[in-house]
Amino acid sequence: MQLKIYNSLTRQKQAINPINNTVNYYFCGPTVYWFQHIGNMRAFFVMDSVRRAVKYLGYNINHAMNITDVGHMTSDADEGEDKMEVASKREHKTPEEIAAYYWDICHKDMQALNIEEPEHICPATSVIPEIIAFVQKILDNGYGYITPNGVYFDTSKFANYGKLGGMNQNEKKFGARIEVDDFKHNPADFVLWVLAKDNHIQRWDSPWGVGYPGWHIECSAIGNKFLGEHIDLHGGGVEHRTVHHENEIAQNYARCLHDVVDIWFHLEHLMFNGGKMSKSTGGIYTLSNIIEKGYSPMDLRLFYLSAHYSKPQNFTFEALDNAKESYLNLKKLLLKHKSATPSTDKQIIENLKTKFSEYVADDINSPLALSVMWEALKSPASHDIYDLVLDFDRFLGLKLSEVEEEKQAIPQEIIDIAQERKLARINKDYAKSDELRDKISSLGYTILDKPKNEYEIVKK
Repeated sequence: MQLKIYNSLTRQKQAINPINNTVNYYFCGPTVYWFQHIGNMRAFFVMDSVRRAVKYLGYNINHAMNITDVGHMTSDADEGEDKMEVASKREHKTPEEIAAYYWDICHKDMQALNIEEPEHICPATSVIPEIIAFVQKILDNGYGYITPNGVYFDTSKFANYGKLGGMNQNEKKFGARIEVDDFKHNPADFVLWVLAKDNHIQRWDSPWGVGYPGWHIECSAIGNKFLGEHIDLHGGGVEHRTVHHENEIAQNYARCLHDVVDIWFHLEHLMFNGGKMSKSTGGIYTLSNIIEKGYSPMDLRLFYLSAHYSKPQNFTFEALDNAKESYLNLKKLLLKHKSATPSTDKQIIENLKTKFSEYVADDINSPLALSVMWEALKSPASHDIYDLVLDFDRFLGLKLSEVEEEKQAIPQEIIDIAQERKLARINKDYAKSDELRDKISSLGYTILDKPKNEYEIVKK
């Protein structure tokens, strides 16, 4: 079944058309200067959902993700301070120490949410030679220029600049909001290589002077290194559409002299108190915060699955409570089918699987795919349904193969009565032993006697 995804560039759903059935997939990764909150984690969940959909529908995948550890300014454009520099000053650590610390936490959170690892995870600082070569090729092809402040991309040379964000040629002056540089040819021109000031910690030699890469060039260079000149899918947050991804399109064309990405897709934000989840809203929760409040990573994953990636999703603890209750119910229903015999008509199974696959293939419609899972689980008990739902979980990622019958802890009161009964039996006080056995039974438990006055307590 062919996967179709809404292409932000063409404004319509588009079928992927991979070469040799292998989907080249790029997704913008984290800037590792601070903790990733659950809004950031929703982005990586969407990254994972697309990856799982590709594999579920029978394609192979070659997936790359960057780690931004230099060059990302405090705005998504070219203004402000480098976020790694800000973090370094804040915590009195080197940028390398900052990056290693926050990436380790992010990576562990991704693993806890059952997010599959891309084939290629690449820190920007590890590909400085490739970035320099990429910038040089842009200059050689006539799309860039050098100033006393660095190397810039000349947006006037790229006719389609602004198409992804929906801007026409006359609206390109949006770049005027970016920090003024008197050496720029056009307000919208953006930096490829920054010539570093003396106090900038991260700096490398280049043909144009000591400096560091602009943020946008990092993703293009990493994508080119691991995926080549044809990328089937490129995704990221909706905030990347008008600047970061716009610039990637221009850079890729200037380097390769043809369009590189077939489909651009963008996820909407996780909302809190009516706004994007961010420090400014006061609604910052990390996965650790969520776990501390008694929720599991799979509760959060099920919550994410309940909304389409292209729609804003509103976070409340009431919604997370509902997801937690749903996950408990899901596990109970799944165990009912696991312990049953295979007994479902094969055509019913096929119909459910086809419907599920169609929803996955139709722009990764996780809410409707979930509805098919619930429809299956509410069927009469059958091990065939259990196997089917485990197959669905290749896309859902809810760790359903790990669900086992949970042994409930025996209340201390029952344990104390059972111990008292054991002493009565040792003392051959059988009347009291029977009385205590009946009391245990009235409280919902059964005591099974074993040799040498040992016993086992089970819930009825």
